[in-house]
Amino acid sequence: MKASESENRNVQQGKALTGPVNGQAVVNDITSEAVNQPTAEEQERQTRRRELQTLRITSQSEVPPEEPALSVDGVGFFARNDIHAVKAKQKAGKTTALKVCMAAWMGGRQFRVKSELEAPRVLVVDTEQKRTDVKLIVTDVMAMTGLTAQYVDDHLWVYALRCRNFNLLLDDLRQLVSDCQPDVVVVDGIVEFVASFNDEGMAKELIHELLVLSEAHHLSMVCVLHTNKADEDHNMRGHLGTMLAQKAGTVLECRKRAGVITVSCADARHEEVPDWSIMFNEHGAIVDADERRQQQQERHKADLLKRRQEAAADRQAERLACCLRIIRDSGGSVSRKVLTEKVSKAMKLGISTVQAFIKEQLEAKTLFEVNGQIQASLDMALAF
Repeated sequence: MKASESENRNVQQGKALTGPVNGQAVVNDITSEAVNQPTAEEQERQTRRRELQTLRITSQSEVPPEEPALSVDGVGFFARNDIHAVKAKQKAGKTTALKVCMAAWMGGRQFRVKSELEAPRVLVVDTEQKRTDVKLIVTDVMAMTGLTAQYVDDHLWVYALRCRNFNLLLDDLRQLVSDCQPDVVVVDGIVEFVASFNDEGMAKELIHELLVLSEAHHLSMVCVLHTNKADEDHNMRGHLGTMLAQKAGTVLECRKRAGVITVSCADARHEEVPDWSIMFNEHGAIVDADERRQQQQERHKADLLKRRQEAAADRQAERLACCLRIIRDSGGSVSRKVLTEKVSKAMKLGISTVQAFIKEQLEAKTLFEVNGQIQASLDMALAF
């Protein structure tokens, strides 16, 4: 055999021997790489960690200050990037109060309510009133502000959605926000967005979606909801009301008394908004009613004081009559101790209360103490 043929054979044998070894190494590398790849669960967990890290607030976090949409006497409310609530009994003036807010946004100020936004765009979604009444929102705002129809139409977007099905309303709202790009959204009748205001799951989902919408579009979301029917119950209705109250930055309540609508702050994360009042004048126009409410409060206080004084006088007269009867039945005089005990038992009063009363009557000369015995004056004795 020639030398060259022998060398070729040795080379081929070497290749045959080393080929499988190198191939196995490649396979091992691929297998190792596959084993070291994170599972789908691990990838999801890493993604979640990254998301949560962006939400962490530290001492170095830069958080922009709140941007209130309105203020009263320098106290801001209805901040952007948040949801808020206006609550009231039926026909208690919530829509009228909202018209004042809209007029403030359009004109800069209405009565004591001042806009903190420069020429804002306001989207109003009304799910309760018929079109005729919804149109009054626009005409009343124009009347209060004196602004042109063109300006109001450019900045106040009002929609009558009473006939829309509840399962369309949230998507409708998203679409309108996208189209209008508002600074403020007012939803008058948020209850229509759910099949039942007592469905806890639907309530949580809706409030969450509204929060997301307000933050995503840097807007103030104002939701209107009735309170429970009982006069003494001022909580908003159902699970929807509970969730809205928990998440709302500001909750205002409207109450009507003797024609005066008063808007007060029922709840706030920060400083409470001062009360303000409005009413309709003899021409049907919305006017400031702070002075009228002050007069009402003063009359109410005077009436309350008068009733308390009359009640106190009745109690005093009843106790004095009891004392005089006991004195009369005791032959015209009785010791202070015995009188105190008998009045306490007859009137179901504490000993100290009766003692104080007898002392007052002695000082007022309606009863007299002679030689340790309590007796009535001559005139009182004859009356009994």
